[in-house]
Amino acid sequence: MNENLFASFITPTMMGFPIVAAIIMFPSILFPSSKRLINNRLHSFQHWLVKLIIKQMMLIHTPKGRTWTLMIVSLIMFIGSTNLLGLLPHTFTPTTQLSMNLSMAIPLWAGAVITGFRHKLKSSLAHFLPQGTPISLIPMLIIIETISLFIQPMALAVRLTANITAGHLLMHLIGGATLVLMNISPPTATITFIILLLLTILEFAVALIQAYVFTLLVSLYLHDNT
Repeated sequence: MNENLFASFITPTMMGFPIVAAIIMFPSILFPSSKRLINNRLHSFQHWLVKLIIKQMMLIHTPKGRTWTLMIVSLIMFIGSTNLLGLLPHTFTPTTQLSMNLSMAIPLWAGAVITGFRHKLKSSLAHFLPQGTPISLIPMLIIIETISLFIQPMALAVRLTANITAGHLLMHLIGGATLVLMNISPPTATITFIILLLLTILEFAVALIQAYVFTLLVSLYLHDNT
């Protein structure tokens, strides 16, 4: 059981070539555009979900920040669908890879910060030095605020990676223990199987919550800079 503990986190290949790009593009198939005059229930639910996301995420933004609406909606739907698909058996979850999450976090964070320095230079620089700071603490506070600014994308990526990876590992361990206990103690195996079902339900919630948290923090970084 321990030999294949991290097998689900290995980048899948086909004929020696990585197929991560195909896996990343797959969730876009789940949200097709409708060409009908009257939408079916799936498209109606999709439109309702998009409107809910826009209402929750973009209400606090200025007109300049609302230009990111398409990016924010696409981000939360991509992360949420990728996390949910990764809960299926024998699948690969790209969001368990720190490099994948950093490739999302760094450009979005950098875009928000550059937007702030471009349109609100004085306000952005003011974050490095709170008003009323004693003169003796100014150099230390500037260093601390600078470090905290550059840690933001790393915190975004590590939070998403750690939560998704921990859930997958725990499900793998409990599932393996359930298989072993089936031949040793069926009553105990039944209990562990119930725990596994409850954990799976929890992981469905975690998959959606982590997508919401990641996107919400990006939205807040954008709000601070627009």
